[in-house]
Amino acid sequence: MAALVAPSATRVLLLLELLPLTTAFSWTFQSAPTQCQNLSISISGSGTPPYNVLIIPSGSTPFTNGTEVRKIISKQFSSNSVSFELAYPAESQLVAVVSDATGFGSGGASAEAEVVSSSDSSCIDASQSVSPNWFLNLDPSNQLVQCTATRIWWTQSDVSGTPSFFGIIPGGDSFVIPESNVNTTSDTGTGFSWTPNLREGTTIHIVGNDNNGNGTGGSSRLTVGQNLQNDNSCLNSNSPSSTAGTPAGGSYPTDTSGDSTGGSSSSSSTNVGAIVGGVVGGVLGLLALLLIFYFIRRRAKQNRQSNEKPVDLLQADEGDERPNRPGQPPEYYHPDPFIVPDPTVDESSASASGRPLSASERPTSRSGTPDIASTSTGTRKTGAPRTLRPVNIIQHDDAGPSEAGGNKEDEAETIELPPAYTNIRK
Repeated sequence: MAALVAPSATRVLLLLELLPLTTAFSWTFQSAPTQCQNLSISISGSGTPPYNVLIIPSGSTPFTNGTEVRKIISKQFSSNSVSFELAYPAESQLVAVVSDATGFGSGGASAEAEVVSSSDSSCIDASQSVSPNWFLNLDPSNQLVQCTATRIWWTQSDVSGTPSFFGIIPGGDSFVIPESNVNTTSDTGTGFSWTPNLREGTTIHIVGNDNNGNGTGGSSRLTVGQNLQNDNSCLNSNSPSSTAGTPAGGSYPTDTSGDSTGGSSSSSSTNVGAIVGGVVGGVLGLLALLLIFYFIRRRAKQNRQSNEKPVDLLQADEGDERPNRPGQPPEYYHPDPFIVPDPTVDESSASASGRPLSASERPTSRSGTPDIASTSTGTRKTGAPRTLRPVNIIQHDDAGPSEAGGNKEDEAETIELPPAYTNIRK
């Protein structure tokens, strides 16, 4: 019965080790990681001392000759802050993990932070590469596959005591890789089999440790590959992964372009200010758009009303209060019909005599139409009625040929002259 209970208890302990730890404290970089400058880290919250910060290199070396000068740094401290020199070259990357006495990775892991350049390069010797005390190995070599067993092994003679291994996901979970059934083979030395319950595409750093400290066995950066059989039986809600939200460490550069990540307490006020400013700017912009829309609609309405208003080409003068019906001209523009007047004198007799009509014999008006000045009931602005000037009409008639008879020799010569008009104006 005891033999049956022991494996179950072991599996429970292994699952508990893989459960994501709830952070009771947080930590931040006090300044961006800088070449050959002190890197300061502060703790906030209710952590349990002592604390430990583990700095591991990430990515390739920035030197063209391939020299690797970055060492894994592990610092233990009991106060709420620690500071140490960062011997990492500019444009290289690192991942930091902070832990307290409750377990590894309890404070969370940073994203891959970019090291900022400085004028000080005294801490770096680019002519020599550094190496760990011993090397961790994987079989298959440098490969992790989702839900597929991988052997982690080492050379026992190089290790001090029993080694341990950390799994670190940048900006995500950090955990201790469970060891079981450690054995030695002729091909792969001493090691054990581990089935990573990690989803494909996950980036993970495996760090080797022994009695001499953390990181003595070096580290290996891997990306979990796809399972060709589409086996995901090892995955569940507790599988280690990148955490949602902001990675640990606060605000720091993550690449050479200046992009940054993080959300420390010191940067939260800045973020709140930026959010408030964005909201206020958005509201003001919306109000401006509404005002512009209102004035455009108002102008369009005025133009439409102006276009619909009839144009009166015969508008009355200012002050003319006579009402006109729509579409009708003012009263004094009404046309008057022409009526042929009755003759007052026998024009035929006047024509026969060849004399002009006298003023008394002429009609007194140009037509029988009533005079506008006398018939108009309204008055214009000037108040002066319209008057017609007097006109004398002279009619010329041809006397015709001379009467027949008489001696042709005695007949007087006829000279035709054009009509002569006498200036009758006074």
